[in-house]
Amino acid sequence: MGKGLEGKRIVIAGSRKTDEISALIERQGGIPLVRSLQGTVFLAEEQVEPDIRTFIKEGADWVIFTTGIGTETLLNLARKIDEEQAYLSVINRAQIASRGYKTFAALKKLGLKPVAKDDDGTTRGLIRELQEQDFSGKKVMVQLHGETAPALIKFLEDKGATVLQILPYQHIAPDQEAVRLLCKEMQNSEVDAVCFTSAIQVRELFDYAKKADCLQDILHAFKTHVLPVAVGKITAEALIEEGIDSPLAPELERMGAMIIELSKYYEELKIK
Repeated sequence: MGKGLEGKRIVIAGSRKTDEISALIERQGGIPLVRSLQGTVFLAEEQVEPDIRTFIKEGADWVIFTTGIGTETLLNLARKIDEEQAYLSVINRAQIASRGYKTFAALKKLGLKPVAKDDDGTTRGLIRELQEQDFSGKKVMVQLHGETAPALIKFLEDKGATVLQILPYQHIAPDQEAVRLLCKEMQNSEVDAVCFTSAIQVRELFDYAKKADCLQDILHAFKTHVLPVAVGKITAEALIEEGIDSPLAPELERMGAMIIELSKYYEELKIK
């Protein structure tokens, strides 16, 4: 394979394995630029305990789980406050929906079978499956991970549901200087592609762009001279929700596969 990224300035938006991804980019002839758009993640036990107690006390008609690790963490937190059986009883009485294969596997381990699950690993896929359900006047608990799910929450509320969001893991915002620098580089045509490895990175960039009044510049950059690249479906979905059409994403949802896909993309452009 040729060096498809020859001379290309490729931004790494993640905070994990940046040395490995940088080395891959360099092997393809590219110039890696680390602009981490993701802060640290922490388990918000104290903030979540009251939500779990509210859920147990008030119950729910539906429970929607969106990540495997979040599903397991909520159970562990319920166990820690001596409410495991009460927590599981409420879930067993509710209709269950699930997003993602890891979430489905975590529920299966608990002997819980969702009545609705996505067909493609995305929130949009889950919403499609829930479209015909009646949520009017229903209580819905939604387990999130490190960020909110605005499209899902809006869908449920528009259908008349009362939604309790439980967020066991929360993010501390990234270094704002890194976000500011990336926005400036995109506006000045100083980067060729931005590689996102999680949906939270997408949200952080666009939230900053909205606050800094440069959203239209960032959207224009992605539509003209900066290639948006996603590690997988959920990250690509976050880009689409922000108004970015057809981000590049590999079939195999891995960081290495993402860089190879990016290299192939530029190789094919040369042939054209």
